[in-house]
Amino acid sequence: MVQAYILIQTEVGKASIVADTIAKLPGVMQAEDVTGPYDVIVRAQADTVDALGRMVVAKVQQVDGITRTLTCPVVHL
Repeated sequence: MVQAYILIQTEVGKASIVADTIAKLPGVMQAEDVTGPYDVIVRAQADTVDALGRMVVAKVQQVDGITRTLTCPVVHL
């Protein structure tokens, strides 16, 4: 299982709607609207890195109101 944090920038005033929409997607463990340089932070999981990438591109980035994403895979050192 691969987990990642997805940092999301949204259009002005869309953070709450984006977080609520993403929270309902399969593989999303948590989605929170936050303050700072990013508007929403998501914790997601998938079976493989490729599956995680497909989820981000095919599902997360398609949510209306998103302007940019940054995916940060969790590593265990």
